[in-house]
Amino acid sequence: MINEKQLKVAIIGASGYTGAELANMVLKHPSLTLSGLYVSANSLDANKPISQLHGKLLGKIDMPLLPLNDVDAVAQQADIVFLATAHQVSHDLAPVFLKHSCQVFDLSGAYRVQGDDFYTQYYGFEHEHLTELEQAVYGLAEWNKEQISQTDLVAVAGCYPTASQLAIKPIIEAGLLDSKQWPVINAVSGVSGAGIKASKTNSFCEVSLQAYGVFTHRHQPEISNHLGQEVIFTPHLGNFKRGILATITLKLADNVSAEQVEQVFTAAYSDAELVRLKHQDMPKIQDVEYTPFCDIGWKVQGQHLIVVSAIDNLLKGASAQAMQCLNIRNQFPETTALF
Repeated sequence: MINEKQLKVAIIGASGYTGAELANMVLKHPSLTLSGLYVSANSLDANKPISQLHGKLLGKIDMPLLPLNDVDAVAQQADIVFLATAHQVSHDLAPVFLKHSCQVFDLSGAYRVQGDDFYTQYYGFEHEHLTELEQAVYGLAEWNKEQISQTDLVAVAGCYPTASQLAIKPIIEAGLLDSKQWPVINAVSGVSGAGIKASKTNSFCEVSLQAYGVFTHRHQPEISNHLGQEVIFTPHLGNFKRGILATITLKLADNVSAEQVEQVFTAAYSDAELVRLKHQDMPKIQDVEYTPFCDIGWKVQGQHLIVVSAIDNLLKGASAQAMQCLNIRNQFPETTALF
């Protein structure tokens, strides 16, 4: 644990939605201080104040977005690094920061899954840092606290995988799932999940509720890998800004009762400060947007179980979970700077 002094935090990829949320959290954290905000050397946002891009930070954080020209120099000035960068950029940067004894919290997919052909198949590049990949701990905070507390490389879980796994994992871990029938996950995300850069795909005027990435989305193998259970995952893009609602259909094993399901969810999350059980009341996005919570509700009919979870994709699905992992790693109260 390092808590005798202010820990210096650098945010790489600070111009996006997640970077702005992280900067605001670092500002609120009593044990952290911002050492720098960085963007790629050729970014059009280089040298602009972050508050110019994110007006809610005006007067709070007016630091410039510096071009990342010398990674080693940045690493020497930081104790902790958030990588809110593209997958291959994080793949290249994480080992450099680890070499300088920085704690690295990577919000990309670059270190989430170990597998021989996973990155060539789903991310389009060959993973060259297998030692670091083996060292990385998956940052699904409620389930991997002990491992997170002992590593310097946390691969923060993806937004869809967080909403899905928090809803499914208690059932699998308790042995209540009929594993022959794959869980079916239908999840809808707001357009902020596509990032801050404008395109026709995420233009608000063009967005119409639709499925995408059917049978091909890279979050499907991430979810399956960490659940130890194959799933069918279909993401949808919704015409709203932020949030994810996941509706998941599962088949229970023989003779599993609704009372057992209730007991399993209660036992899994009774001490979880950021998971709220709604029981028979189905979650909705407006109750979790701009919060770090995951809300979970469910209903049982015969052997069929439907679980619904809701998160803010930019917070519990990204920056808030990254900060939650940082707090766990450094033995700070888990929700520090999240409210």
